[in-house]
Amino acid sequence: MKPILWAALLASLALASTDAKQRHCIFRIHVEANQRDTATFASSVRAQFSGKDIAIEKLPRVSEYDVAGFYPYLVGPGNYGALLQLDEHGRLALDVLSVEHRGGLLFVFLNGRPVAEFQIDKRVSDGRIYIASGLTAADMQLMKKDWKLIGQRKR
Repeated sequence: MKPILWAALLASLALASTDAKQRHCIFRIHVEANQRDTATFASSVRAQFSGKDIAIEKLPRVSEYDVAGFYPYLVGPGNYGALLQLDEHGRLALDVLSVEHRGGLLFVFLNGRPVAEFQIDKRVSDGRIYIASGLTAADMQLMKKDWKLIGQRKR
């Protein structure tokens, strides 16, 4: 009986992965974890502000699937920033983590590299993440493939 259940589980996972929309841009938000968490639940990263090694949760609280749209802007030659608008699920996740982890750090990763680090000082209930700088033109092209531009009209 167990081999049949395992086969059914593997088949359902295979079908689920083929139905998922292929994403070009990987966006993840992780929060600071307890230093005593094991390697199963947390990873160590170097904080930009303090320079200390800080534990962050391995599972992201918000991902690219929670982004509804973005608004890019040019900071300097080859350097971009963006305002990301989250969907309802992402907005609620950001709201909850901003209350639960007040005073802690929030880490934003784009395509596998850290792009922002925030100190959570107040509740964030509007579902917006502001990345001031550190994005490239290649990042902008990938973001355009996955998310709509905020303020853009439908054709």
